[in-house]
Amino acid sequence: MQIGNFKIDNESPVFIIAELSANHNGSLENALATIKAAKRAGADCIKLQTYTADTITLNSKKDDFKLKQGTIWDDKYLYDLYKEAYTPWEWHKQLFDAAAAEGLVCFSSPFDFTAVDLLEDLNTPAYKIASFEITDIPLIEYIASKGKPVIISTGIAEIEDIELAIDACKRNGNSDIALLKCTSSYPAPIEEANLLMVKDLAERFGVISGLSDHTMGSTAPIVATVLGAKIIEKHFILDRSIGGPDASFSMNEEEFTAMVKAVREAEKASGVVDYTLTEKQKKGREFSRSLYVVKDMRAGDVITSENVRSIRPGYGMHPKYYYEVLGKIVKNDIETGTALTRKMF
Repeated sequence: MQIGNFKIDNESPVFIIAELSANHNGSLENALATIKAAKRAGADCIKLQTYTADTITLNSKKDDFKLKQGTIWDDKYLYDLYKEAYTPWEWHKQLFDAAAAEGLVCFSSPFDFTAVDLLEDLNTPAYKIASFEITDIPLIEYIASKGKPVIISTGIAEIEDIELAIDACKRNGNSDIALLKCTSSYPAPIEEANLLMVKDLAERFGVISGLSDHTMGSTAPIVATVLGAKIIEKHFILDRSIGGPDASFSMNEEEFTAMVKAVREAEKASGVVDYTLTEKQKKGREFSRSLYVVKDMRAGDVITSENVRSIRPGYGMHPKYYYEVLGKIVKNDIETGTALTRKMF
Protein backbone atom coordinates (compact mmCIF):
# COMPACT_ATOMS: atom_id res chain seq x y z
CA MET A 1 0.00 0.00 0.00
CA GLN A 2 1.31 3.42 -0.96
CA ILE A 3 -0.21 6.59 0.52
CA GLY A 4 1.53 9.72 -0.66
CA ASN A 5 5.24 9.26 -0.06
CA PHE A 6 4.64 6.53 2.51
CA LYS A 7 4.92 2.86 1.68
CA ILE A 8 2.94 0.74 4.12
CA ASP A 9 3.84 -2.94 4.25
CA ASN A 10 5.20 -5.48 6.71
CA GLU A 11 8.71 -4.07 6.41
CA SER A 12 7.87 -0.38 6.70
CA PRO A 13 7.64 1.81 9.81
CA VAL A 14 4.22 2.23 11.39
CA PHE A 15 2.15 4.89 9.61
CA ILE A 16 0.89 7.22 12.34
CA ILE A 17 -2.33 9.16 11.75
CA ALA A 18 -3.45 12.15 13.80
CA GLU A 19 -7.25 12.29 13.61
CA LEU A 20 -8.48 15.89 13.58
CA SER A 21 -12.18 14.95 13.73
CA ALA A 22 -14.10 17.71 15.54
CA ASN A 23 -11.07 18.97 17.44
CA HIS A 24 -11.03 22.33 15.69
CA ASN A 25 -14.27 23.08 17.60
CA GLY A 26 -15.53 25.22 14.73
CA SER A 27 -12.37 27.27 14.27
CA LEU A 28 -10.31 27.17 11.07
CA GLU A 29 -7.46 28.77 13.00
CA ASN A 30 -7.54 25.86 15.45
CA ALA A 31 -7.59 23.36 12.58
CA LEU A 32 -4.55 24.90 10.91
CA ALA A 33 -2.66 25.12 14.21
CA THR A 34 -3.51 21.47 14.91
CA ILE A 35 -1.93 20.43 11.61
CA LYS A 36 1.30 22.19 12.56
CA ALA A 37 1.21 20.60 16.01
CA ALA A 38 0.64 17.13 14.52
CA LYS A 39 3.79 17.54 12.47
CA ARG A 40 5.77 18.59 15.55
CA ALA A 41 4.39 15.60 17.43
CA GLY A 42 5.72 13.15 14.84
CA ALA A 43 2.56 12.23 12.94
CA ASP A 44 2.84 11.07 9.34
CA CYS A 45 -0.70 12.06 8.45
CA ILE A 46 -3.59 14.29 9.44
CA LYS A 47 -7.04 12.84 8.81
CA LEU A 48 -10.29 14.73 8.41
CA GLN A 49 -13.96 13.73 8.42
CA THR A 50 -16.04 14.91 5.50
CA TYR A 51 -19.76 15.22 6.12
CA THR A 52 -22.44 17.71 7.01
CA ALA A 53 -25.34 17.14 9.35
CA ASP A 54 -27.58 16.86 6.29
CA THR A 55 -25.40 14.29 4.48
CA ILE A 56 -25.07 11.98 7.47
CA THR A 57 -28.52 12.06 9.11
CA LEU A 58 -31.93 13.79 9.27
CA ASN A 59 -32.98 16.78 11.30
CA SER A 60 -35.51 14.76 13.22
CA LYS A 61 -36.52 14.83 16.87
CA LYS A 62 -37.92 11.33 16.76
CA ASP A 63 -36.55 9.02 19.43
CA ASP A 64 -34.57 7.02 16.85
CA PHE A 65 -32.37 10.06 16.29
CA LYS A 66 -31.58 10.68 19.97
CA LEU A 67 -28.34 9.25 21.36
CA LYS A 68 -28.97 6.87 24.23
CA GLN A 69 -26.26 4.20 23.97
CA GLY A 70 -24.30 5.16 27.07
CA THR A 71 -21.94 7.51 25.19
CA ILE A 72 -20.46 10.86 26.19
CA TRP A 73 -22.95 12.39 23.72
CA ASP A 74 -26.12 10.85 25.19
CA ASP A 75 -29.33 12.93 25.07
CA LYS A 76 -28.11 14.83 21.99
CA TYR A 77 -29.84 14.42 18.68
CA LEU A 78 -27.69 13.16 15.84
CA TYR A 79 -28.30 16.20 13.68
CA ASP A 80 -27.31 18.59 16.45
CA LEU A 81 -24.15 16.61 17.26
CA TYR A 82 -22.98 16.49 13.65
CA LYS A 83 -23.83 20.14 13.06
CA GLU A 84 -21.52 20.96 15.96
CA ALA A 85 -18.77 18.52 14.99
CA TYR A 86 -18.46 18.73 11.22
CA THR A 87 -15.50 20.22 9.35
CA PRO A 88 -16.81 22.82 6.89
CA TRP A 89 -16.29 21.67 3.33
CA GLU A 90 -14.94 25.07 2.27
CA TRP A 91 -12.02 24.49 4.67
CA HIS A 92 -10.90 21.26 3.05
CA LYS A 93 -8.64 22.64 0.33
CA GLN A 94 -6.88 24.94 2.79
CA LEU A 95 -6.40 22.04 5.22
CA PHE A 96 -5.05 19.75 2.48
CA ASP A 97 -2.66 22.52 1.37
CA ALA A 98 -1.55 23.21 4.95
CA ALA A 99 -0.81 19.53 5.50
CA ALA A 100 1.21 19.35 2.28
CA ALA A 101 3.21 22.40 3.37
CA GLU A 102 4.10 20.56 6.58
CA GLY A 103 5.04 17.35 4.73
CA LEU A 104 2.02 15.51 6.12
CA VAL A 105 -0.29 13.23 4.19
CA CYS A 106 -3.89 14.37 4.34
CA PHE A 107 -7.00 12.34 3.59
CA SER A 108 -10.45 11.91 5.04
CA SER A 109 -13.37 9.71 5.98
CA PRO A 110 -16.23 10.51 3.59
CA PHE A 111 -19.76 9.72 4.69
CA ASP A 112 -21.65 9.96 1.42
CA PHE A 113 -21.10 10.08 -2.34
CA THR A 114 -20.88 13.89 -2.48
CA ALA A 115 -18.11 13.82 0.14
CA VAL A 116 -16.17 11.36 -2.03
CA ASP A 117 -16.60 13.68 -5.02
CA LEU A 118 -15.22 16.60 -2.99
CA LEU A 119 -12.20 14.56 -1.90
CA GLU A 120 -11.57 13.39 -5.46
CA ASP A 121 -11.44 17.03 -6.54
CA LEU A 122 -8.76 17.52 -3.89
CA ASN A 123 -6.83 14.49 -5.20
CA THR A 124 -7.01 12.66 -1.90
CA PRO A 125 -4.36 9.91 -1.75
CA ALA A 126 -6.53 7.47 0.24
CA TYR A 127 -9.87 6.93 1.93
CA LYS A 128 -10.86 5.88 5.44
CA ILE A 129 -14.10 4.01 6.11
CA ALA A 130 -15.32 4.91 9.60
CA SER A 131 -16.40 2.06 11.87
CA PHE A 132 -20.11 2.83 11.67
CA GLU A 133 -19.97 3.03 7.86
CA ILE A 134 -18.61 -0.49 7.34
CA THR A 135 -22.15 -1.69 6.61
CA ASP A 136 -22.72 0.98 3.92
CA ILE A 137 -21.78 -1.27 1.00
CA PRO A 138 -22.86 1.20 -1.74
CA LEU A 139 -20.60 3.87 -0.22
CA ILE A 140 -17.69 1.44 0.06
CA GLU A 141 -18.18 0.38 -3.56
CA TYR A 142 -18.14 4.00 -4.71
CA ILE A 143 -15.01 4.75 -2.69
CA ALA A 144 -13.24 1.59 -3.93
CA SER A 145 -14.06 2.49 -7.54
CA LYS A 146 -11.76 5.52 -7.26
CA GLY A 147 -8.74 3.20 -7.16
CA LYS A 148 -7.20 4.70 -4.00
CA PRO A 149 -6.08 2.77 -0.90
CA VAL A 150 -9.01 2.01 1.41
CA ILE A 151 -8.51 1.83 5.20
CA ILE A 152 -11.46 0.30 7.03
CA SER A 153 -12.15 0.50 10.76
CA THR A 154 -13.87 -2.57 12.19
CA GLY A 155 -15.28 -1.17 15.43
CA ILE A 156 -18.84 -2.48 15.07
CA ALA A 157 -18.09 -5.24 12.58
CA GLU A 158 -18.73 -8.95 12.76
CA ILE A 159 -16.75 -11.20 10.42
CA GLU A 160 -19.52 -11.08 7.82
CA ASP A 161 -19.43 -7.27 7.78
CA ILE A 162 -15.69 -7.31 7.14
CA GLU A 163 -16.06 -9.90 4.40
CA LEU A 164 -18.81 -7.86 2.72
CA ALA A 165 -16.71 -4.69 2.86
CA ILE A 166 -13.64 -6.41 1.42
CA ASP A 167 -15.73 -8.05 -1.31
CA ALA A 168 -17.23 -4.66 -2.16
CA CYS A 169 -13.73 -3.26 -2.70
CA LYS A 170 -12.52 -6.21 -4.73
CA ARG A 171 -15.66 -6.23 -6.94
CA ASN A 172 -14.63 -2.75 -7.94
CA GLY A 173 -11.08 -3.76 -8.78
CA ASN A 174 -9.54 -2.50 -5.56
CA SER A 175 -7.46 -4.85 -3.39
CA ASP A 176 -5.47 -2.05 -1.76
CA ILE A 177 -7.12 -2.57 1.62
CA ALA A 178 -6.11 -2.17 5.26
CA LEU A 179 -8.20 -3.15 8.29
CA LEU A 180 -7.96 -1.37 11.63
CA LYS A 181 -8.94 -2.94 14.93
CA CYS A 182 -11.17 -0.45 16.66
CA THR A 183 -13.27 -0.38 19.81
CA SER A 184 -16.16 1.98 19.15
CA SER A 185 -16.44 3.42 22.65
CA TYR A 186 -15.40 6.96 23.47
CA PRO A 187 -13.17 6.59 25.41
CA ALA A 188 -12.67 2.84 25.05
CA PRO A 189 -11.89 0.76 28.15
CA ILE A 190 -8.43 -0.77 27.84
CA GLU A 191 -9.81 -4.19 28.76
CA GLU A 192 -11.95 -4.08 25.61
CA ALA A 193 -9.05 -3.31 23.27
CA ASN A 194 -8.66 -6.98 22.19
CA LEU A 195 -5.39 -6.20 20.47
CA LEU A 196 -4.73 -9.81 19.44
CA MET A 197 -7.24 -8.95 16.72
CA VAL A 198 -4.57 -6.85 15.02
CA LYS A 199 -2.60 -9.95 14.11
CA ASP A 200 -5.69 -11.99 13.30
CA LEU A 201 -7.08 -9.38 10.90
CA ALA A 202 -3.86 -9.45 8.90
CA GLU A 203 -3.65 -13.24 8.81
CA ARG A 204 -7.35 -14.00 8.32
CA PHE A 205 -7.98 -11.47 5.55
CA GLY A 206 -4.52 -11.17 3.97
CA VAL A 207 -4.30 -7.40 4.41
CA ILE A 208 -2.29 -4.75 6.21
CA SER A 209 -3.72 -4.31 9.71
CA GLY A 210 -3.51 -1.63 12.35
CA LEU A 211 -5.30 0.13 15.19
CA SER A 212 -7.77 2.99 15.37
CA ASP A 213 -7.49 3.68 19.06
CA HIS A 214 -9.92 5.33 21.44
CA THR A 215 -8.35 4.17 24.70
CA MET A 216 -6.63 6.66 26.95
CA GLY A 217 -2.84 6.74 26.87
CA SER A 218 -0.21 5.00 24.74
CA THR A 219 -0.41 1.42 25.98
CA ALA A 220 -2.69 0.13 23.22
CA PRO A 221 -0.69 1.66 20.33
CA ILE A 222 2.56 0.25 21.77
CA VAL A 223 1.14 -3.26 22.18
CA ALA A 224 -0.51 -3.11 18.74
CA THR A 225 2.84 -2.18 17.20
CA VAL A 226 4.50 -5.24 18.76
CA LEU A 227 1.62 -7.37 17.43
CA GLY A 228 2.26 -6.18 13.88
CA ALA A 229 0.13 -3.06 13.43
CA LYS A 230 1.37 -1.01 10.47
CA ILE A 231 -1.12 1.85 10.91
CA ILE A 232 -1.92 3.64 14.18
CA GLU A 233 -4.67 6.26 14.32
CA LYS A 234 -5.30 8.42 17.37
CA HIS A 235 -7.50 11.49 17.93
CA PHE A 236 -5.36 14.60 18.28
CA ILE A 237 -6.14 18.01 19.76
CA LEU A 238 -4.12 21.15 20.44
CA ASP A 239 -5.44 21.38 23.98
CA ARG A 240 -8.42 19.64 25.55
CA SER A 241 -9.48 22.98 26.99
CA ILE A 242 -10.54 23.94 23.44
CA GLY A 243 -13.51 21.67 24.04
CA GLY A 244 -15.68 19.98 21.46
CA PRO A 245 -17.38 16.59 21.08
CA ASP A 246 -14.15 14.55 20.88
CA ALA A 247 -11.88 16.54 23.18
CA SER A 248 -12.14 14.28 26.23
CA PHE A 249 -10.60 11.22 24.55
CA SER A 250 -8.07 12.99 22.31
CA MET A 251 -4.33 13.28 22.87
CA ASN A 252 -2.68 16.67 23.16
CA GLU A 253 0.67 17.45 21.53
CA GLU A 254 2.78 16.37 24.49
CA GLU A 255 0.93 13.06 24.83
CA PHE A 256 0.99 12.35 21.11
CA THR A 257 4.71 13.10 20.94
CA ALA A 258 5.33 10.62 23.76
CA MET A 259 3.18 8.01 22.00
CA VAL A 260 5.07 8.40 18.73
CA LYS A 261 8.39 8.01 20.56
CA ALA A 262 7.10 4.89 22.32
CA VAL A 263 5.77 3.38 19.09
CA ARG A 264 9.09 3.96 17.34
CA GLU A 265 10.94 2.35 20.25
CA ALA A 266 8.49 -0.58 20.19
CA GLU A 267 9.27 -1.06 16.49
CA LYS A 268 12.98 -1.23 17.24
CA ALA A 269 12.45 -3.53 20.21
CA SER A 270 10.28 -5.94 18.20
CA GLY A 271 13.12 -6.70 15.81
CA VAL A 272 13.04 -9.95 13.84
CA VAL A 273 13.03 -13.67 14.54
CA ASP A 274 16.74 -14.50 14.38
CA TYR A 275 18.65 -16.95 16.58
CA THR A 276 22.07 -15.98 15.24
CA LEU A 277 24.18 -13.74 17.46
CA THR A 278 25.67 -10.38 16.63
CA GLU A 279 29.39 -9.91 17.20
CA LYS A 280 28.57 -7.99 20.36
CA GLN A 281 26.36 -10.82 21.61
CA LYS A 282 29.06 -13.36 20.81
CA LYS A 283 31.49 -11.28 22.84
CA GLY A 284 28.94 -11.33 25.67
CA ARG A 285 29.16 -15.13 25.79
CA GLU A 286 32.52 -14.67 27.47
CA PHE A 287 30.52 -13.98 30.63
CA SER A 288 28.62 -17.23 30.42
CA ARG A 289 29.61 -20.31 32.43
CA SER A 290 32.24 -22.90 31.56
CA LEU A 291 34.36 -25.55 33.27
CA TYR A 292 37.25 -24.31 35.41
CA VAL A 293 39.78 -25.86 37.72
CA VAL A 294 38.87 -24.51 41.18
CA LYS A 295 41.52 -26.33 43.23
CA ASP A 296 45.19 -26.88 42.42
CA MET A 297 45.74 -30.27 40.75
CA ARG A 298 48.82 -32.41 40.26
CA ALA A 299 49.58 -34.61 37.29
CA GLY A 300 47.69 -37.87 37.75
CA ASP A 301 44.90 -36.37 39.86
CA VAL A 302 41.33 -37.39 39.09
CA ILE A 303 38.83 -34.72 38.09
CA THR A 304 36.08 -34.49 40.72
CA SER A 305 33.35 -32.08 41.76
CA GLU A 306 35.84 -30.71 44.30
CA ASN A 307 38.44 -29.53 41.78
CA VAL A 308 36.35 -28.70 38.65
CA ARG A 309 33.17 -26.63 38.58
CA SER A 310 30.96 -24.73 36.18
CA ILE A 311 31.56 -21.02 36.84
CA ARG A 312 31.85 -17.70 35.05
CA PRO A 313 33.58 -16.71 32.71
CA GLY A 314 33.11 -18.76 29.57
CA TYR A 315 36.62 -19.57 28.29
CA GLY A 316 36.64 -23.21 29.35
CA MET A 317 34.77 -26.27 28.14
CA HIS A 318 31.00 -26.08 27.81
CA PRO A 319 29.19 -27.12 31.02
CA LYS A 320 27.38 -29.83 29.06
CA TYR A 321 30.64 -31.85 29.31
CA TYR A 322 30.71 -31.70 33.12
CA TYR A 323 29.66 -35.31 33.77
CA GLU A 324 31.81 -36.52 30.92
CA VAL A 325 35.02 -35.08 32.40
CA LEU A 326 34.41 -36.35 35.94
CA GLY A 327 36.77 -39.26 36.59
CA LYS A 328 39.29 -38.21 33.92
CA ILE A 329 42.97 -38.05 34.90
CA VAL A 330 44.90 -34.84 34.23
CA LYS A 331 48.24 -35.02 32.47
CA ASN A 332 50.00 -32.09 34.10
CA ASP A 333 49.88 -29.81 37.12
CA ILE A 334 47.05 -27.25 36.85
CA GLU A 335 46.61 -24.08 38.90
CA THR A 336 43.33 -22.90 40.36
CA GLY A 337 41.53 -20.54 37.96
CA THR A 338 42.63 -22.34 34.78
CA ALA A 339 40.00 -22.91 32.09
CA LEU A 340 39.57 -26.65 31.54
CA THR A 341 40.34 -27.95 28.02
CA ARG A 342 40.41 -31.45 26.52
CA LYS A 343 44.16 -31.45 26.09
CA MET A 344 44.55 -31.43 29.88
CA PHE A 345 43.33 -35.02 30.33
